[in-house]
Amino acid sequence: MRVLQIVRSAYRCNLEEQDDPAVWITRAMKGAGADLALLLRGNATNYAVLDQDASGLSIGGHAQKHAPRLDRDVAALVVGGTSVFAVREDLEQRGIEPDALVSGVELVARGSLPGLLARFDAVWHW
Repeated sequence: MRVLQIVRSAYRCNLEEQDDPAVWITRAMKGAGADLALLLRGNATNYAVLDQDASGLSIGGHAQKHAPRLDRDVAALVVGGTSVFAVREDLEQRGIEPDALVSGVELVARGSLPGLLARFDAVWHW
């Protein structure tokens, strides 16, 4: 079964887990043999931006000692054979240029999403 994971809501659990649960589970399940792909949209398109640095982050006096490196997590997915897509218009709305992205992330137009979704047996939206 081919599954597309869609992540739109960004930076959940980054203080507790230092990663995004949907990105983490995609990599773990792919490593176990699942046929998964990842679509980043909305604020989650930021995950694919190279060289992010959240070190020095603190909230309410709690210093995050192990800051998330979501760009590295996305790059590891691509290297591991997971197709990673990002919605072109969501990147444009945030002023993110395609050359600022992790190599291998495929840009898709918002209007082509129905066709992309049709390529999968199941879609999990986070």
